[in-house]
Amino acid sequence: MIWLFFTIFLIACLGAGATGGLFPPGPWYRALNKPSWTPPDWVFPVVWTTLYLCMSYAAARVAMKPSLDATFALTLWAAQVAYNGLWTPVFFGLQRIKTGMVILVGLWILVLATMVALWRVDALAGVLMAPYVLWVTVAGALNWSVWRLNPDKANQSPAPAA
Repeated sequence: MIWLFFTIFLIACLGAGATGGLFPPGPWYRALNKPSWTPPDWVFPVVWTTLYLCMSYAAARVAMKPSLDATFALTLWAAQVAYNGLWTPVFFGLQRIKTGMVILVGLWILVLATMVALWRVDALAGVLMAPYVLWVTVAGALNWSVWRLNPDKANQSPAPAA
């Protein structure tokens, strides 16, 4: 039964992750000033694949332990996955650096709350969310740095498609 839950949760994660294919970084992002510690492009799909697997397994473990705490934890889990899908279209699609930062702050809060709620039901599930908290922290620092290094492009309208 856990593998059925895992598959369902993984499909939800992949739905959020699909925004990366719909709104790729493109020339706009490549032209932005970025901090020297910006991870290379290949790191992002590796990290997100790992995170989605961990997140899905964490949720599946909690789904196997029905209780009010589990229901609350899985509600937060669903909220953070849905919210996760917002950043890419806003940052890359709309080219809104500042708004992307606001979304990342909200996402960080949701992910941290989810980690704590999952932990209360199943300690391993909580531990499995810790890398996600760390990654959203890194993403937030990167978004903040890009915003600070590109103040003239923080929330301008995207260039029209050619």
